[in-house]
Amino acid sequence: MNPTGEILMPRPTRPRVMCVANQKGGVGKTTTTVNLAVALALHGNRVLVIDLDPQGNASTGLSVPHHAGIPDVYDCLIENVPMVEVAQAVEGIPNLHCVPATIDLAGAEIELVSVVARESRLGRAIAAYPHEFDYVFIDCPPSLGLLTVNALCAAQEVLIPIQCEYYALEGLNQLLNNINLVKAHLNPTLEVSTILLTMYDRRTRLADAVEQDVRNHFGEKVLTSVIPRNVRVSEAPSYGQSVMTYDPGSRGATSYFEAAQEIAERGAKIGVAA
Repeated sequence: MNPTGEILMPRPTRPRVMCVANQKGGVGKTTTTVNLAVALALHGNRVLVIDLDPQGNASTGLSVPHHAGIPDVYDCLIENVPMVEVAQAVEGIPNLHCVPATIDLAGAEIELVSVVARESRLGRAIAAYPHEFDYVFIDCPPSLGLLTVNALCAAQEVLIPIQCEYYALEGLNQLLNNINLVKAHLNPTLEVSTILLTMYDRRTRLADAVEQDVRNHFGEKVLTSVIPRNVRVSEAPSYGQSVMTYDPGSRGATSYFEAAQEIAERGAKIGVAA
């Protein structure tokens, strides 16, 4: 938990804007965003989480209010409200801020269609933020619509959580094609930098086969740390917490801590290209 707040995880050489994306639902995007952000913030990094999913699950996991009427990321995208006015400090975790998502965001997909420079709205809002962060994590919705395109245009890196099941691999091609389209036409600096295997069940041969396939295909981009299926990870959001604070000794918490440590070490070594 690092209560003293001393820097145990190295800071990156420059800010890393990471989009956590996978159009398949239920692969652990939000869980990964919340737990990596908390782990990095508890160990000396300045972190901003942007909840770009209308369901607002990342806001729930960080115990940030996101009911109707709360200023949220919708106001930044559609109304040009500065992001610093919308971001909230996460209680009990220094160095961590969250831009919440309310149900208003569900309409943003349609409203963005007619907006000028619609793909770069989020990127401009992040660039105008007056304080510097070491990490910005953007939690994407489980779709490949305009919100996800905004996230891909705003980010330098894509972090893809992959569930260790066959269907998870099926949708991966489509996601990679879309990332390549955004890279070719809108954001030439975008790279898939990090792959994290989630919901790993060591008792099944399938999980092992999926892990081998992913490691063979993506090589060093795949983190050594693997996130196991763990009931504590599932329980934590119902208490408005990450597993890092809910049960720091659980296998889920230690796995996310190791993954965060790996991301931090990669960032410190070679700047943004992890």
